[in-house]
Amino acid sequence: MEVVIKETYEEMCRAAAEAVASVLNAKPNAVLGLAVGNTHIGLYRELVRMFKEGLLDFSQVTTFNLDEYVGLGKDHPQSQYYFMHENFFKYVNLSPQNIYMPSGTAKNYRAFCAWYEQRIKECGGIDLQILGIGTDGHIAFNEPGSSLGSRTRIKTLSERRLAEIKDLFDEGEELPIYAITMGVGTILEARRIILLAHGAAKADAVAAAIEGPVTSMVTASALQLHRDTIAFLDREAASKLKLFDYYLWVQKKRPGAPGY
Repeated sequence: MEVVIKETYEEMCRAAAEAVASVLNAKPNAVLGLAVGNTHIGLYRELVRMFKEGLLDFSQVTTFNLDEYVGLGKDHPQSQYYFMHENFFKYVNLSPQNIYMPSGTAKNYRAFCAWYEQRIKECGGIDLQILGIGTDGHIAFNEPGSSLGSRTRIKTLSERRLAEIKDLFDEGEELPIYAITMGVGTILEARRIILLAHGAAKADAVAAAIEGPVTSMVTASALQLHRDTIAFLDREAASKLKLFDYYLWVQKKRPGAPGY
């Protein structure tokens, strides 16, 4: 796994946006896997800026989102669809028919999950998957203990996760207990993956995912097995990495490497 450490969140987002742009410039009809979360707002802001400046074109791009809360419709302010629309979709020229998202209101979830997996394959697979990481080291809604070979499915959210999202919902509103999510195995089939993390609260999870053992208790650790993953971190998120200085050294020296 390549590790890129930047001083600030803004620098991290710019670097991640450049990585996305390099894929789209090489393949205008690329398939992107998208993620929701506060960490990604800066990335989407950078991609929107590049689009408005004529540096990116999304007209041929296809997107698949990672997950959605079961029971939430597209208009719910805490739905993943609402987040994507408000922070990205409405600002770029993505074709609506090329936007795929897990449904929080499907009538038959087992059938929908199978269809979602099949649709990814029919579109040629995901060229670039964007990920975040939870404080417990999870990716997407793959809670600790999830199979590292898992596919798109329904997951029961942990009490820890419910406590984290409680304040996002109105007082008295029923919290979503379940989510539909791409599996770890699905994610690992992407040709390239970028992982974003910022802030000291993510430092332990980042260290466990990048330098700890590969384990289902830290589902992000499965990324160590992927052939082309880049972790974009700000200094705080990277602060507990044992090889922190080495990663900075590699960043400095990599441009001079033969064949780079």
